[in-house]
Amino acid sequence: MAVNLAPPRPEDAHPVRGVRLGVAEAGIRKTNRKDLLLFALAENARVAGVFTQNRFCAAPVQVAKEHLAAGMPVRGLLVNTGNANAGTGEDGLRRARAGCSEAARLIGCDPMQMLPFSTGVIMEVLPVDRIIRGLPACVADLHENNWASAAEAIMTTDTIAKASSRRIELGGKPVTLTGIAKGAGMIRPDMATMLAFVACDAAVTQSALQGLVVEAARLSFNRITIDGDTSTNDAFMLIATGAAGSPTIDGPGHPHFARLRDGLIEVSQRLAQAIVRDGEGATKFITVQVEQGRDQVECDRVAYAIAHSPLVKTAFFASDPNLGRILAAVGNAGIADLDVRRVELYLDDVLVARDGGRAASYGEEEGKRVMKKNEITVRVVLARGKAVTTVWTCDLSHDYVTINADYRT
Repeated sequence: MAVNLAPPRPEDAHPVRGVRLGVAEAGIRKTNRKDLLLFALAENARVAGVFTQNRFCAAPVQVAKEHLAAGMPVRGLLVNTGNANAGTGEDGLRRARAGCSEAARLIGCDPMQMLPFSTGVIMEVLPVDRIIRGLPACVADLHENNWASAAEAIMTTDTIAKASSRRIELGGKPVTLTGIAKGAGMIRPDMATMLAFVACDAAVTQSALQGLVVEAARLSFNRITIDGDTSTNDAFMLIATGAAGSPTIDGPGHPHFARLRDGLIEVSQRLAQAIVRDGEGATKFITVQVEQGRDQVECDRVAYAIAHSPLVKTAFFASDPNLGRILAAVGNAGIADLDVRRVELYLDDVLVARDGGRAASYGEEEGKRVMKKNEITVRVVLARGKAVTTVWTCDLSHDYVTINADYRT
């Protein structure tokens, strides 16, 4: 059960002018479930993205990157769940391209203007014939007010659909940002999450849009971890249609850039945190904050050493204040000259450790009180500089093992 996360209400996922979405039940892996999504974009839309760094990247990732590199305006995105089309060699590439060709034919564009995305089981043949049969239903379903349904169509082991939306004003014009994401396991993104799509109706140049998606990923999807694994299919795409009629943003120097950036980061962080809240078997949402590091790199090392530790994560699941496990993770983060006598560890507002050991003021009952909560902040003060970082993670429960042991069956 997701931690303090409710399904999105259709009325709260605001439509983005210039983006239509259509959903179908194509039976890609299971029957009677939404598993196929088609985005149809306005002619002037621009699209930028970041992708997995996994060397076994999936066929749709390879094709999407090829099509983006060709420089033609992107007119559509085709997304399927149930099958990752990863580890499928040349046949997987052919099938990804076949899906693009049919989707492009139906909405009236070149196949190179279509980007494919897949998620699901790895090393299984993509049933592209089912995708092709399902596409007419997607086209018939195309409309702007379809984001909540689209969020359902990209789920795999997710228990709750994930969507976020915000309205801002740029140059006196109302602008909408709406996004959806999926992910519950195999999450330690090396750029973004398993799949995330955010659209706005602002006008943004291609170079500025690429800069925005990289920055948003760095501050949101690259700040989360569930199990430390990086998927073969990760993709985070940002769409700007220009349909709002606002001034064209051409970079950080533009007077409206910061407002759009802040709105995008807010939407992206909500989606990223929703992924952690719905982590496979998660019962607790944990914020790890590392302060006063010498630089960003060492702050990240400490934060992820804590967030990835199975011993730390299982202690949180059991509500067991076995907090020496956190100290051990900090000490194992690879900072050779760390002075442990200067490190302070807090659990929410409770000082747990300082001067190299248990704080004199710390009592076991205080630790138990915090550990029983379903949202907890771990704060580590390194006392080495001014750098800071935040990572979001979850606990590790019996259900995580069960879900992943039975995933294919």
